[in-house]
Amino acid sequence: MKIGEEAIPTGGVGKRATSTRSMLIVMLDVYEHPGTTVGEVAARSGLPQSAVSACVARLRETGSVISATDPADRRRTLLRQNPEVGDRRAEVASTPVDAALATALGTADPVDVAEVLALLEALARRLSPDMLARLTLDAPAGA
Repeated sequence: MKIGEEAIPTGGVGKRATSTRSMLIVMLDVYEHPGTTVGEVAARSGLPQSAVSACVARLRETGSVISATDPADRRRTLLRQNPEVGDRRAEVASTPVDAALATALGTADPVDVAEVLALLEALARRLSPDMLARLTLDAPAGA
């Protein structure tokens, strides 16, 4: 996650009170749980509700997340991924991690970087978000 954070472009973003890591955690949680609330994201992520609220405000500002009043309970605000990809989201999504990965590996060899990147992509294909739901603290090994 730290390598991904380092690759995210920050030009023009300005100084913010929320960390990039918190932003990513909140954004991914909202994307994985459409129709969620700030309180639910806080409970799942372990982040303080105030931090989640600050992240949601930034994500709404950049157009990555949209909110709507819950029709069943008008006191609640439901969050979901914006189906439209804004400029900031497109910029972040299209930014390669190669330079950050090279720094983390301590090498400038593009072959080494490409090899590790291919391994990470293979790992990402095998470790889906659904896999986390199958994990429990008391599950026996190999279960």
